[in-house]
Amino acid sequence: MYRTYIKRIIDLTIAFFGILFLLPIFLLIILIVKINLGSPIFFIQKRPGRNGKVFYIYKFRTMINKFDKNGNILSDEKRLTKFGKFLRSTSLDELPELINVIKGDMSLVGPRPLLLEYLPLYSKRQSIRHKVKPGITGWAQINGRNAISWNEKFELDVWYVYNLSVGLDIKILWLTLKKVILRNDISHNNHVTMNKFKGNMKND
Repeated sequence: MYRTYIKRIIDLTIAFFGILFLLPIFLLIILIVKINLGSPIFFIQKRPGRNGKVFYIYKFRTMINKFDKNGNILSDEKRLTKFGKFLRSTSLDELPELINVIKGDMSLVGPRPLLLEYLPLYSKRQSIRHKVKPGITGWAQINGRNAISWNEKFELDVWYVYNLSVGLDIKILWLTLKKVILRNDISHNNHVTMNKFKGNMKND
């Protein structure tokens, strides 16, 4: 009952009132992003959802488009702005994902939606993470986020799928709030983003 109906009702209710409550912050971030980075305001990218169904994820833009002399785009570290780092460290860049929750693409809690290019790289067990909707936060996020390896993260995601419950979701939401306030587990080995997943044979 919770997995099929109640979870969706809770998602809609919290996402709707969350957007209303946070509207002043939304507008302020939009203004600052526009001034510092220009257009577009939002970072929009295809991601795999439940059962691998593709959707467009929305985030606030945190990087500038900067290229080297050969026309190759520079690394994340060189394109991430000071304000962008602040948005990421506070998770404010992910606020637009509340729109994805209302649309039904995502849930408040679930495995994070990763890149489409990872789909053929997952093992059969790792693919279980797509049996539920992806989330704004999840079990892996409160147990290490970007500070743990890909294999550890996927195991945590699979554990969540098998143990999903209202009590677990409430726990995850509460611990996520604490981690956001303390800004824990933001980076991995001093990188601004997690190193790309390259498959189980090449990945630790």
